[in-house]
Amino acid sequence: MTLRVYNTLSRQIEVFEPISPMKAGMYVCGITPYDEPHLGHARAYITFDCVRRYLEHLGYKVNYVQNITDIDDKIIKKASEEKTSIAAVAEKYSRSYFEMMDKLNVLPASIYPKATEHIDDMIKTVEVLVKGGYAYAVGGDVYFEVRKFKGYGKLSGRTEKAMKAGARISVDERKKDPLDFALWKSSKPGEPSWDSPWGKGRPGWHIECSSMSAKYLGQTFDIHGGGLDLVFPHHENEIAQAEAATGKPFAKYWIHNGFVNINSEKMSKSLGNFFTIREILEKFSPKVVRMFLLSTHYRSPINYSDEDISAVQSKYMTMQEGIDSISAYVDSGAKEKDPADHKGRIDSFRKKFSDAMDADFNTAEAIGVMFELITFAYSLIKKGSRKGLLSDVLMTVQGFGDVLGLDLSETKIPSGVKKLVEDRVRAKKEKDYSRADSIRREIVEKGYVLRDTPFGAVLTGKI
Repeated sequence: MTLRVYNTLSRQIEVFEPISPMKAGMYVCGITPYDEPHLGHARAYITFDCVRRYLEHLGYKVNYVQNITDIDDKIIKKASEEKTSIAAVAEKYSRSYFEMMDKLNVLPASIYPKATEHIDDMIKTVEVLVKGGYAYAVGGDVYFEVRKFKGYGKLSGRTEKAMKAGARISVDERKKDPLDFALWKSSKPGEPSWDSPWGKGRPGWHIECSSMSAKYLGQTFDIHGGGLDLVFPHHENEIAQAEAATGKPFAKYWIHNGFVNINSEKMSKSLGNFFTIREILEKFSPKVVRMFLLSTHYRSPINYSDEDISAVQSKYMTMQEGIDSISAYVDSGAKEKDPADHKGRIDSFRKKFSDAMDADFNTAEAIGVMFELITFAYSLIKKGSRKGLLSDVLMTVQGFGDVLGLDLSETKIPSGVKKLVEDRVRAKKEKDYSRADSIRREIVEKGYVLRDTPFGAVLTGKI
């Protein structure tokens, strides 16, 4: 099967055909670092991390650009509240973001361009738009004239009435139309500013992405991604700016992840159901959080509750126990009773996994295939199949895990715990069952799940 993706722009599934063979340019809207990253950030960046990982798995060379909006009204407000500089706020919360992404096993992007380091690029883009008649200056501000761009609304599919209701409109009677949006904002007292042909000021929110994506990926690139909440007005405005400036299509495929709901309500600070990644990781392993977010197709809404994620935690534990059981069998002295070659079955699982990921990155289905493969492995162990075959199964399921960013390495057992296992085996041989039970309790107290199998004890660390 060929990779197919849902394109928000066309509202249909399309075969993925990049601009350059086996190369993929990918731009995903990054953070505005003014607060701790939250569960919505986790979902978005884990989603696109999987997109990137699967493309690389297929052999594509991926150039992944993710911006950092380090100048914004929210950052300015936060700096005032914390009585510190704007740069200090951006640095503090950017550092927190990278820390959380590292914990969630999100690979670093190819580059993280900062808005403040690309002001000249943005000014040049605005100058092109003014010269082309798509933008107009009013005092020290510059606005994009939406009605001049005929394709406005093609991404979101919104009516003019809906766009006016959903746009971030500042009350400014100088605008020709309420839909017109700021490309450049004149400076206010106490705010950072840069020199421009229109006086001192700073860029609007949307212009940075149009300018920086063009700089690092070219005027037309393959994939633009972000959360569903960015479709309008942010991504709609990006398209208008970029295509008005260049006369070329902006991005070929638009991919958007769905919302996160908390206890069946949309996550929102105003509703008091807002969770940061740091808060969630105090209760659950990063591995579990990642698997939870991948257990629902990225375009569908996902509901978060302690009960929902606890269920995934149990599933992750089951998967880890499978990995440890296969590994223990391969390393054991168990006799190989079944000489049959089941390689064809293993190949069928590889195809099922690829088919799931080719179907618009269906990670939920791909995880299901991993469980099926582990169940199949248990049946092979029960038959006493060849250890080389089980080793192939182990590498296959771990390879699937790598594509999804799920760490499925075998549980590392410290030498002290290994000695306890040996002591328990000895106690059982000597029929000292009281001591054997005592050692088992000690092993469990150290945080391990212990299972006795025909080929020896299997230990799995608690997730």
